[in-house]
Amino acid sequence: MKLKEIISVFEKAAPFAFQESYDNSGLQTGYPEMDIHSALICLDVTEEVMEEAIALRVNLILSHHPVIFQGLKSLTGRNATQRIIIRAVKENIAILSVHTNFDSIAEGVSSGICRQLNLRNLRVLDPMKNSLVKLVFFVPEGHADAVREKIFEAGAGVIGNYDMCSFNTSGEGSFRGLATADPFVGEKGKLHFEKEIRVETVMPTVLTNNVVSALLKAHPYEEVAYDLYPISNTLNNMGMGLLGELEAELDEMRFLNLLKVKFNSGCIRHTNLLNKKIMTVAVCGGSGSFLLSKAIAAGADVFVSGDFKYHQFFEAEKKILIADIGHYESEQFTKELFYELLIKNYPKFALHLSKVNTNPINYL
Repeated sequence: MKLKEIISVFEKAAPFAFQESYDNSGLQTGYPEMDIHSALICLDVTEEVMEEAIALRVNLILSHHPVIFQGLKSLTGRNATQRIIIRAVKENIAILSVHTNFDSIAEGVSSGICRQLNLRNLRVLDPMKNSLVKLVFFVPEGHADAVREKIFEAGAGVIGNYDMCSFNTSGEGSFRGLATADPFVGEKGKLHFEKEIRVETVMPTVLTNNVVSALLKAHPYEEVAYDLYPISNTLNNMGMGLLGELEAELDEMRFLNLLKVKFNSGCIRHTNLLNKKIMTVAVCGGSGSFLLSKAIAAGADVFVSGDFKYHQFFEAEKKILIADIGHYESEQFTKELFYELLIKNYPKFALHLSKVNTNPINYL
């Protein structure tokens, strides 16, 4: 299997363009045309994980956190990052990282928390806004199906739980080819009328280049007429964090103890108990404190995440219970999500889940 095929699975599920500006998701080592026979899935790429990959004889490490966050000016082996990269290149092991782009989809990192808590009625806590564009184009009737298929493959036409969404109307287009034209239908210098379909669909703005490229490649005309309109609709299936309900309400201490068991947390830092039942739960894998106000506005009883700073706990203002279970603990089930996504697309592909605990934090 080519590495580019694996990359395409994640590009379709969580486009790399969705990553945050500070992030470095994507290929760390390797090249798209590289042949991949097996992979090791991990949360972090450490030197221990690299040794595990070598022992398993895999030639791809699929990680959540990138091993390279900032540019490298040298490769002398003076720190762990450099030693990992040197070893990966020497052993011909590709490293692919899928980080904040996987945080920003409903089926991403935060869904791992929701599964452990059996949350129902899931919806994105902070949906993407002003991130959609409408594509309108015109195509000869006999070619409409083929062109639609290609733009859908490129990511257009997804609305919530539905894909391949479009609106189609029949009409008649007119054009006259100039002297330098090479018309698909009609003759140069003569006005031509053609039965065409007007196709309207939507897509995330970040996919515009991919979708338009697919449109131009699949369309039979030499010059393709299309329009792009920015729209203010909310992209409800994309964004950070999730919100859901427990199967039955729990008192606060019982819920905190449930978190400790489910996530094997050495310590749960939390705000003062509010002496009320827990039913609606907001979650965000990793560092989610920036979503606290969204969790409060959504009416959540508790916000489960990691990496809260001291002063941020005051911001709960007795409106919500904050439960900081730890960064690693909140993201540890991402490995299983990666595994399921790849196996769904390539059932016979050899995959291994790393057995190395890469959590850098210990509790006394």
